[in-house]
Amino acid sequence: MRTRFAPSPTGPLHLGHVAAMIFVWGLADRERATVDVRIEDHDRQRCRPEYTDRLIADLEWLGFVPARGGNWSRQSSHCDRYELALSALRDRGLIYACECSRRMLGTARDGLEPCYAGTCRDSRLRESPTTSLRIRLPDDRIRFLDERHGVQEQQPASQCGDFVIRDRHGHWTYQFAVTVDDLTDGIDWIIRGDDLLPSTGRQLLLRRLLGNHATPRWFHHPLILDANGRKLSKSEAAPPLEDLRQAGFKAAQVIGLAAWRVGLVREGGAIEAAEVGEWVGRELTPLRSPGEVT
Repeated sequence: MRTRFAPSPTGPLHLGHVAAMIFVWGLADRERATVDVRIEDHDRQRCRPEYTDRLIADLEWLGFVPARGGNWSRQSSHCDRYELALSALRDRGLIYACECSRRMLGTARDGLEPCYAGTCRDSRLRESPTTSLRIRLPDDRIRFLDERHGVQEQQPASQCGDFVIRDRHGHWTYQFAVTVDDLTDGIDWIIRGDDLLPSTGRQLLLRRLLGNHATPRWFHHPLILDANGRKLSKSEAAPPLEDLRQAGFKAAQVIGLAAWRVGLVREGGAIEAAEVGEWVGRELTPLRSPGEVT
């Protein structure tokens, strides 16, 4: 098995990232899976070199580094693979130019971009520096097994509509880049937070449109929440790990604190990176059954 930890250098790492590390390395340790570290710096407007340097230093300080033959990589060096995937989709007539901006579309109640109504789907716009590229989605319903939540069913066409794969600034989008990278890098066990569960169907559908019908394993882990019940995030000024380090916290204490905040242990304590597999074992369920979901 091969999994990955894929942080985005749009700000400093915080406890929420450490919780994700605990699940990725912990579950991988229990099943002797390879762990890659992929720095998702596809958004050149928001990602900064200083955040990447700090991210790598924090991972090394905590002890969460590629395991069992895993690799370091950066999405900014993967443009060739994205272009190849785009060409494959374009050859099938699945790509079209779109001039709709986020401002034109408005926002949904949850703050996310609403389901795209297909405004430019049949407009035959020419691609230009002012247009984004969207993928034409079929109405397929996608069923998959999440090893924590059980069988899931999603219909991306009605859930999000034709989504952008390259924006008007020439940046590859998360949904596209992560799917192409997981396929190219042979990632067959995807361990990530509950907030990304709704995007699983569209990534599986995109895999199929790219010619891959193999279904990876999925595990969506619980998140650390703030006082308002929202995901702990950079945008909400979550304290960076550097602040904890300067306050005198040891790496094992930070890992223990994150494990406590995410509900893996009853109270804070010191946990070494090499010990996290002992704390996530109870999160593995007997849901995995070959052939159970197609």
